[in-house]
Amino acid sequence: MIIKAQNITKIYKNGDIEVKALDNINFCVAEKEFVAIMGTSGSGKSTLMNILGCLDVLTSGNYFLDGQDVSKLKSNQLALIRNKKIGFVFQSFNLLPKMTAFQNVELPMIYANVEAAQRKKIAMDALTKVGLEKRIDHKPNEMSGGQRQRVAIARALVNSPAIIFADEPTGNLDSRSSEEIIKIFQDLNAEGKTIVMVTHESDIAQHTKRIIVFKDGRIMSDAPVENQLMVGENS
Repeated sequence: MIIKAQNITKIYKNGDIEVKALDNINFCVAEKEFVAIMGTSGSGKSTLMNILGCLDVLTSGNYFLDGQDVSKLKSNQLALIRNKKIGFVFQSFNLLPKMTAFQNVELPMIYANVEAAQRKKIAMDALTKVGLEKRIDHKPNEMSGGQRQRVAIARALVNSPAIIFADEPTGNLDSRSSEEIIKIFQDLNAEGKTIVMVTHESDIAQHTKRIIVFKDGRIMSDAPVENQLMVGENS
């Protein structure tokens, strides 16, 4: 199992007021799964994604990532886990505006002390995989939203993460660009990548293999997608 969540609870305190964002969550994600996490605003799905992505810590319970219990790790240890084990794709792309596509994709490898020649090859391979080999010198403001999200996916791939977390990756995109991004995720999953994606769009979730629905910090349903929509099959 890539992810094993055991009795995960997250409580936020605001003075004397306690808000239970996650309430005793239990689930697993196996290798090569493509999972959508759904729920309305305030349901707990973003809190869960932050904990799974080692961006936040749980209040109680245990979280195993790729066989390691990361529940009790300190912030510097979590940073190491994030860089080695996790690829992130965010709704807002989170690209550095003054850097080119190539430089943005190369950046995680600089932090990981990958030597320059290897960085160049891996970054080019990743940008080619997402169809941007001709846009490597373009900065984010010279690219469309869909192209920026493809740069973000390429950046998420370069350190060969155990899992990719995508938080509303199509939230800022038009329908055509959304399909292009989902197609890339489906192709990556077919190649063996494990992907967990937060989305509030039910049609986007139907392109995954399994949907977990949250409400009020609890799992309301967890079921496979019976007829997974594949991008391009009917076009």
